[in-house]
Amino acid sequence: MNTVELLIGGQSRPASTEARFERRNPVSGEVVTRAAAASLQDADDAVAAAAAAFPAWAALAPGKRRALLLKAADIMDRRAPEFVAAGVAEAGSMPIWYGFNAMLGANMLREAAGLVTQISGEVIPSDVEGCLAMAVRQPVGVVLGIAPWNAPVILGTRAVAVPLACGNTVVLKSSELTPALHRLIGDVFQEAGFPPGVVNVISNDPADAPAMVERLVAHPAVKRVNFTGSTHVGRIIGQLAARHLKPAVLELGGKNPLVVLDDADLDEAVNAAAFGGYFNQGQICMSTDRIIVARSVADAFVAKLAARLQGLRAGAPGSEGCVLGAMVSPEAAARVAHLVADAVAKGARLPTGPVQLDGAVLQPVLVDGLTPDMALYQEEAFGPVVTILRADDDEAAIALANDSAYGLSAAVFSANVGRALGVARRIESGICHINSSTVHDEAQMPFGGAKDSGYGRFGGKAGVAEFTNLRWITIQTGPRHYPI
Repeated sequence: MNTVELLIGGQSRPASTEARFERRNPVSGEVVTRAAAASLQDADDAVAAAAAAFPAWAALAPGKRRALLLKAADIMDRRAPEFVAAGVAEAGSMPIWYGFNAMLGANMLREAAGLVTQISGEVIPSDVEGCLAMAVRQPVGVVLGIAPWNAPVILGTRAVAVPLACGNTVVLKSSELTPALHRLIGDVFQEAGFPPGVVNVISNDPADAPAMVERLVAHPAVKRVNFTGSTHVGRIIGQLAARHLKPAVLELGGKNPLVVLDDADLDEAVNAAAFGGYFNQGQICMSTDRIIVARSVADAFVAKLAARLQGLRAGAPGSEGCVLGAMVSPEAAARVAHLVADAVAKGARLPTGPVQLDGAVLQPVLVDGLTPDMALYQEEAFGPVVTILRADDDEAAIALANDSAYGLSAAVFSANVGRALGVARRIESGICHINSSTVHDEAQMPFGGAKDSGYGRFGGKAGVAEFTNLRWITIQTGPRHYPI
């Protein structure tokens, strides 16, 4: 069992009230983590520590920030087995998922390290004689990052990496479901030698989450907020940030479509659908939720995908013959099974056979014959469930792809790249991949959504723009004439 403390000002410490909460393994039900349940005073202390560390960190030479970030990346690689063990215990997915998380998290730190000298501005011609006008990017101060449980190392690291590269200090609020995993991220920065207060990590009891988030967002020293999670919570955080006039980056839910046109390579599309729909049990913001397939090839595609899914078995991590793990909780699995039952009651078919649910373990489900009156048509499944919609032509496929409140990721399969690009450009999403899966992440890419999937962008230079202030500075190099 992990005992998790807060990381505030470079020190591990219990909550000021000494309160703790427990996280149980979703398969066995045993307690795997006892984490410090931060109080509102602890939240204030974490922000104060970050604010105190900001001036020196912002003034640190970029080469020194780069060296620290690169050292942290190497440490994250080395400590990958710890991330894997904590992830399997707290969230129930397979070791390969958390190994991939640690690898990509380390690469995000390396990408951030490469950005430290790319935080540039420009000289803008002025109409005032003798005036040198510049647009300059500067760090903003304390950045609050709120990370989810589903891709815990990737998204926890993403919440802080670029802000740190830009010269900001950070407070990472861990997920209530993966407090040990997120605290490990803090340990990486500690071991790398980051100055005290530059990176702070706090955990809280689930019952305290609303008050904790409000306190952190409202704190005057917090200048930027980033959140990855559900659209429901994202709306609350966006409203809080707006109330306090603070910019926010919100990466929220998705109902991600994979469009299969009539000239597509069906085998490649099946490969992408199986990976995109069921990897990590469909608990990825980019997971393929809807497959929109040309009616003329739909039956063949469904048969191929259903056959492929027979080989994708789910079980407790480490179970023989299983390539998929458990969902994050029995309740989450039951919710998904209920959505499938609703669809079946309203006429949907299950090419994969009856739903097989055992606690937090749900076997892959394929739902054919989806109609708008079914809850699965609009609700994000966030589980090992993919739905099939048939389209008569490209126009109908585009309309179905856009018939959703969400707009995070999408994919289009076609042998004609020009045709696919024409479809991709009309899909309302922040991300779209041609002849590839909806699940695709790289540290240097502008990552984010449209519509109810949020706003703002993580990654690369797009992230720099989100976590810096753009200032206009002038130097008058000679006398200036004033009208009075």
